[in-house]
Amino acid sequence: MGATAGAGPLQVAVVGAGVFGRNHLRVYRELEQAGCAVELAAVVDPDAGARAKAEIEFGVRGFVTIAECMAWARTEKKWIGAASVCVPTVHHAACARELMACGIDLLIEKPMAASLEEADEILREAHELGRVVQVGHLERFNPAVRAVRTLLNRPMFFEVHRLSVFTPRSLDVDVVLDLMIHDLDIVMSLVDSPVREVRAVGLPVLSNKVDIANVRLEFENGCVANFTASRVSTERVRKMRFFQPHQYLSLDFARQDLLVIDVADVAKLAGMDAGQLAAMASAAGASGGGMGDHPSAGLSLRKAPVEAGEPLRLEIEAFLDAVRTGGRPVVTAEDGRAALALALEINASIAAHAQSTGLTRH
Repeated sequence: MGATAGAGPLQVAVVGAGVFGRNHLRVYRELEQAGCAVELAAVVDPDAGARAKAEIEFGVRGFVTIAECMAWARTEKKWIGAASVCVPTVHHAACARELMACGIDLLIEKPMAASLEEADEILREAHELGRVVQVGHLERFNPAVRAVRTLLNRPMFFEVHRLSVFTPRSLDVDVVLDLMIHDLDIVMSLVDSPVREVRAVGLPVLSNKVDIANVRLEFENGCVANFTASRVSTERVRKMRFFQPHQYLSLDFARQDLLVIDVADVAKLAGMDAGQLAAMASAAGASGGGMGDHPSAGLSLRKAPVEAGEPLRLEIEAFLDAVRTGGRPVVTAEDGRAALALALEINASIAAHAQSTGLTRH
């Protein structure tokens, strides 16, 4: 049934009408109303309330199952060629299989799947069927992240914080798969080196899964990255700071800001190893604002140019472009699998730490 079966705008569907699904529905409709060559054709959700709400809010046909949607599409000659998969993670693989078998290209929300076996199954079938699969690591499309890529010069130390207040959303997964996986994906793409060592600790607080976690990664190239993620915080924080030779960069995901601090006296950083850089970064960020708030002698501060934009819209536009051209997605299925693999390794490390210290997980 895919994208080449008919002429005209690309027909799309959204599977899952929860919080994430409604945002996808909104963006597809906005793109359609803006004159883009896309048409929001259908929404699929077994929950009658969520489905009815989406039908009313976005003026779209709703269906209980994918099979029911595809039968309607064939009858009405709606050549659905692309779909967003926004169902709970445990259903990603099953939905992906059914949609790809119908010739539909996919944007799958993160994490890609509930297990590596399921991720591999999605990868295998995508290759066999020639389908485009993009994974929804939304922060890759954050304008500040896009801007930082133009400044990369062998980053050697990262400090990343992602804190959120508690909500009942996404409690089917722990905080590593819910929040930290965004930052794992970004840092892996910036460092571009295999992970050599993982150290992690985490605790459940308000749910039966880990709600707060701290992780230290060391890469084969010597880069070190520290991550903190919490979904039981009293504030919302989404920040990343990192050092590279002669530069310190501070990125605020929420504000889409990128602060660059250049070191005039290059000798100060040239001889530092990863441990020394880590100590310097910790001192710089101790006040919360970072070294950039208090530039000292030999340091020059500047804001990098960042072109503002909604990350989800940029993500969906990139997905639709990959579908139309058959090109490689910005975030491939292989990228999604790699982030999932690292997140699961971190969870194993958290479990091992809990066992070795006598901590129990309720």
